[in-house]
Order: sequence, then structure tokens, then C-alpha cells
Amino acid sequence: MVNPTIDLVIQFAIMFAIGTAMAVAFVTISHFLSPTSKNPNKGIAYECGVESTSDARAPFNIHYYLVAVLFVLFDLEAVFLYPWAINLRSLGTVALVDMFVFIAILLVGYFYAWKKGALEWE
Repeated sequence: MVNPTIDLVIQFAIMFAIGTAMAVAFVTISHFLSPTSKNPNKGIAYECGVESTSDARAPFNIHYYLVAVLFVLFDLEAVFLYPWAINLRSLGTVALVDMFVFIAILLVGYFYAWKKGALEWE
């Protein structure tokens, strides 16, 4: 009789070996089948036809990311309002109160972002 724990370890080892073999095979096959170019212009940096004059890794202002996150946050919350509005009559008074609480929480977040200056564009 085989111990069930040992059986699970053997199954895991087989799956791990198959996964590793497939990963190595795919990388090897893609290396040999990938197109190659002997043209020296292939390695030149190209951006809109103009040679770049500065480093491409220039830091961005964090404000761009903050505005993007706030947009996604409030956009997703607006998406939650639509199905609620469609089913409001069937959901009843409890759903109405819950939505007022939900909107109040959103307003707290909005006013917090406003107070911190996240919505100011300088």
C-alpha cells in the first residue's frame, strides 16, 4: 500500500518536470525559429524618425499616476451605480440606504483627495 502523501509528492514532481521540460522546449524552439537580421540598422534606437536627445528613462511626475488611479477608482464606482439604479424598485429601501452609505464613503474619498491637492493640476 502506497502512502497518499508520497503519491501526491510523486504527482507534483511529475507535473513540475513536465512544466520545466515544456518551458525549456518552448524557449529553445523560439530561439531557433525566431527571425534574425544581419542589417546594422536593426539595432539603432528609433523614435518617430528623430534621434533621441535625452535619456528615455526620465522620471515622470507622480501626479500623473495619482490622477490615473483616482480616475479608475471613481470610474469603477460609477459603474456600480448603474445596475443598482436599474434594479432599485426590486431591491427596496435597504438597498437605497446602502447606496447612500456607499456614496457617502465615495464622497469622503473625493474630499480627501481634493484636500490633499490630488486634483490640482500645476
